[in-house]
Amino acid sequence: MADHYIVEVAGLIASLLGLVFFYISLVRSRGLSKLKKPASMEVLKENCVNNCGNCEAVGTTDVIIVGAGVAGAALAYSLGKDGRRVRVIERDLNAPERIAGEGLMPGGYLKLIELGLGDCVDEIDAQRVLGYVLYKDGKDVPISYPLEKYQSPVAGRNFRNGRFVQRLREKAASLRNVSLEQGTVTSLIEENGTVKGVHYKDKSGRRLTAYAPLTVVCDGCFSNLRRSLCNPKVDVPSYFAGLVLTNCKLPNENYGAIILAEPSPILFYPISSTEIRCLVDIPSRNVPSVSDGEMAHYLKTLVAPKVLPELYTAFIAAIEKKDNIKMMPNKIMPADPHRTPGALMIGDAVNSRHAITGGGMTVALSDVVLLRDLLRPLHDLSDASAVCKYLESFYTLRKPMSSTINTMANVLQIVFSAPSGPVMEDLQQALFGYLKLGGVFVDGVSAIFSGLCPRPLSLAFHFVALSIYGVGRLLLPFPSPKRLWSGAKLLWVASGILLPFIWSEGVRQMFFPLTVPAYYRTPPGNKDIKVREGTLRGD
Repeated sequence: MADHYIVEVAGLIASLLGLVFFYISLVRSRGLSKLKKPASMEVLKENCVNNCGNCEAVGTTDVIIVGAGVAGAALAYSLGKDGRRVRVIERDLNAPERIAGEGLMPGGYLKLIELGLGDCVDEIDAQRVLGYVLYKDGKDVPISYPLEKYQSPVAGRNFRNGRFVQRLREKAASLRNVSLEQGTVTSLIEENGTVKGVHYKDKSGRRLTAYAPLTVVCDGCFSNLRRSLCNPKVDVPSYFAGLVLTNCKLPNENYGAIILAEPSPILFYPISSTEIRCLVDIPSRNVPSVSDGEMAHYLKTLVAPKVLPELYTAFIAAIEKKDNIKMMPNKIMPADPHRTPGALMIGDAVNSRHAITGGGMTVALSDVVLLRDLLRPLHDLSDASAVCKYLESFYTLRKPMSSTINTMANVLQIVFSAPSGPVMEDLQQALFGYLKLGGVFVDGVSAIFSGLCPRPLSLAFHFVALSIYGVGRLLLPFPSPKRLWSGAKLLWVASGILLPFIWSEGVRQMFFPLTVPAYYRTPPGNKDIKVREGTLRGD
């Protein structure tokens, strides 16, 4: 009996000791796992709000993103998928109403797929676009995207901007470590030249501060933080007057239309199964007023006669529809960022081009892919100086995509505009004839502005080839002195259009990036890893 009692007591003591050891080992294993896990990869904790003078401080995150447009929402999703704690602050979380950001080029669609966001063009009535048709003086030339080597879903996509942006925001907000909130960022928090976070007001007007080792500003072409982070040199060469046409169809299914006409080039492209967007490019020096009816009169008397017959009735009806005419400035701004520890700018906040080719979203999404891949090797962002030096490579590595699309868009806007003299008319005719050659000529130009061929050397090749073609057609049937002079003037004018844009993009960064020291930046603490554009895949 005593032995039985002793066995029971011993068993009870052994069980208690076992539970104690099990508890200790469990606590220790959890502690070790937390130590091994990088701080930036921890699951987002509940926000902590502390008093901070006249404002309140919210919990620290890994990355603050200012702006939840295309670039901001896509970046938030990408970094969130990589395990970063992300806080996104957007001025207005309602669906934006814009007449820009409605065309995603095939190159941009490929970047969207690379980010895992390809389904964001689904269920928003997005229209598949295969290219554009260029019209001039009753003639036309199709400019198809060179999609032969890509799978069938790859093409351009046109849609209502607000629907697309809301889909991106929904994807970002679906991640538990991404916080998406409405607020207006008023300023950056700087200490000894390093950005520590942002001051902002939430939708109730409460003043808050948010802290993070890295703040990414991507609040678009109207950024109010730009002056703190770059040298903004903004030019507004023209405005778009935008209308929505209904009850009509474009002549070529799955193709937009560009009409080279006087006084303004005109664009048409589908944005839903029942709507066609019309954009009329109007020089800044002579923009009629919308409020007093001058714009409606301008569109009816000067633009409508140049519209395609299939669209004329719908165009007039769109002008007469109340509040259907929207205006948008076309801003051109080369990238000229300051080196600022703790902060970075991407998308239209740091770099804008004319919107005539619709390349803005393609550049923005390319920026997101590049920044995501650059940040992937970094488990700790706390050393702002080291991270800043490393991320200098971002502005060089983005050049192939941004510089080709920027230069192509800015040059084409000038060439497409109404001729100001015989030389510009010759240049328009040369471009039209060059595209008429088809084959590698039209495919090469189309591949550049669609983001499928982000190679500055390809841009230079087609400029030289176009110049030779343009001069050649002027010299035929034989090179008289007058024709030689006309050819020389065409070369002079064409160079005067192209070269300033190349200069603003940076000749060295565009054509000789390997000579730029920032190209070879390696991640802090990873000196054995060479970061080059070709190896930044994140796989």
